[in-house]
Amino acid sequence: MSGPVASVVVPAHDEERTIGRLLDALCAEPGLLEVVVACNGCMDGTAGVAAGYPVTVLDLPEPSKARALRAADRVAGTFPRVYLDADVEITADGVARLAAAVGPGGAAVAAPSRTMPRTGVTLLARWYYDVWEALPTVRSGLFGRGVLAVSRAAAGRIARLPEVMADDLVLSEAFDPHERVVVADVAVVVHPARTLRDLVRRRARVTTGNVQADRAGLRGAEARTSLGDLRRVVRERPGLALKVPVFLGVVLAGRLRARAAVRAGDFTTWERDASSRV
Repeated sequence: MSGPVASVVVPAHDEERTIGRLLDALCAEPGLLEVVVACNGCMDGTAGVAAGYPVTVLDLPEPSKARALRAADRVAGTFPRVYLDADVEITADGVARLAAAVGPGGAAVAAPSRTMPRTGVTLLARWYYDVWEALPTVRSGLFGRGVLAVSRAAAGRIARLPEVMADDLVLSEAFDPHERVVVADVAVVVHPARTLRDLVRRRARVTTGNVQADRAGLRGAEARTSLGDLRRVVRERPGLALKVPVFLGVVLAGRLRARAAVRAGDFTTWERDASSRV
């Protein structure tokens, strides 16, 4: 092998608990990937854990995912480029196969299929995720997967996007359906919120980010879920009928929790759950 097949950028904010799990996987095949970990505003030992691996570590003082991504992009030297959340699980081979799916003759952007383990997740939180995963926008969109591989040309387009909270949604929306692909035989493990309280926190962040994206004209109709979508999901899977009210309740609770931030125009405070990082 003449060099790494892709550069992997991992923004990390207080991910001491999870970053080692991810880096164990990414570094399992030495030389296959160039990895840049962009620690941003960390108050824990994230940078110290990452420094124990053969990766480049940036220790940035400001807690900003968008700026961490841009700083890491200036350091990374290889294309395709793979952006990877620190709390997901994916193999080095999986990342390499995503990278192979983009570029000349391939897609502009690629993401893996999504696996969300339900172990330790409360019943009502599981019901929410059962409905969420069945939604057409969730099945086809690249957001909510924690991994995105992009070609050199696609990376240039992404660099021109504004800094927003809903970064994965906006990245997905920046490309037409024919430019993006979900690689079915590559899987990423995305750990869901385990409790309703943490789920509502996560949902409030989604709501706030969606409002910001809407105001900037960065979210199209395809990325919205309507009541008609929910009715179609229930027709296709009648077993979800009793779970839809739970889904709607969580969505409403997230909107209520997000109201203060939206009114204040606060699109930087990052609500996140700790339960998925246990």
